[in-house]
Amino acid sequence: MTRNGNGGSLTRRRFVQAATGAGVVGLAGCTGDDTQEVRVGTSTGGTFDVGLAMESAVGEHSDEVLYSTIESPGYIGTAYRMSDGEFDAGIVDNNSMSKAQEQVGEFEEDPVDTLPWQGFLGFPYSIYLVAREDTDIETFDDLAGATVYPAEPGFSTRETTLDVWSQEPTADVYDEMEIVDMDVSDAPGAMEEGNIDAAIAYGTPGVGNTGWVVEYDARTDVQYVEHTDALVESIESYGGAGFVEYDDAVNDFNWQQDIGADEIVAWDLEVTFAFHHETPDDAVYEIMRVADEHGDAVRDAEERFTPDGAEEMAAAGMDDYPFHPGAAEYYQDAGVWNDDWIVGDSDEAGEYF
Repeated sequence: MTRNGNGGSLTRRRFVQAATGAGVVGLAGCTGDDTQEVRVGTSTGGTFDVGLAMESAVGEHSDEVLYSTIESPGYIGTAYRMSDGEFDAGIVDNNSMSKAQEQVGEFEEDPVDTLPWQGFLGFPYSIYLVAREDTDIETFDDLAGATVYPAEPGFSTRETTLDVWSQEPTADVYDEMEIVDMDVSDAPGAMEEGNIDAAIAYGTPGVGNTGWVVEYDARTDVQYVEHTDALVESIESYGGAGFVEYDDAVNDFNWQQDIGADEIVAWDLEVTFAFHHETPDDAVYEIMRVADEHGDAVRDAEERFTPDGAEEMAAAGMDDYPFHPGAAEYYQDAGVWNDDWIVGDSDEAGEYF
């Protein structure tokens, strides 16, 4: 995927990956000057940009934590790598975290040993459908028999989308789709060449679509796939995503073309910063402090970061799921802690299933 202006971050990513291959990267530790290094796994596109923005804010406003952004293959992949101890933290999503706890979906046959523990909300992603304008696809029902791209394997946006579509009463249409598997970096070219009929689009309302969607927006004429009553019912019946309607989609998601509709429906994900259970409490607390007290600095670097203050940071909190003790302490000090929430215990890290 092409990213403008991120040459330095790509160089850093290559260095960290090389270090990982050499067995250098472990869990968070001191860098030699009492600064704790925290390596944060981050998916591509807008998520990666939010990770870099948080890294910039921590670098500017903290002398206690060295925050390093490492590219990771999707939210689900980040959850696995955090469980394996490759990351001290990661940007994931509530649906993947819940599935990991319930050991369903991709986690059914390959469960994680430990869960990513809750931290704070990063931003929402709204997911919806478009098709190439030169196809005959107008409504969701027309996707039967079409080549459909629901994002890259391992992406939670894909997993959540397929979960929604496989609900009744859209399961029959989903069963007839030809689902395309490829990296998001290849998808815009495949759409331009006519090898993908329809694809999901997703982004943060008021900010814009994620990077690979922006790329196919620039290369291919597309139109909104009109939602059906059945699709609305499937979205509303699926507990892992929220149902939302928009009445100005082109402006809400910063499309550079007319997608043939103002009013659309979407299924939403809440994307969060989560932490490995062994990441030091004070390092997590410090990252929380920067996100709260210097959220404007994060937004100055990447407007996709949405929470303004501790209360909004805690808004994505899940019941019956562990919070990292450093995050819990910060919320308690900020007066926004919910006493029904669970504070994780490192000695029981493998037991929250």
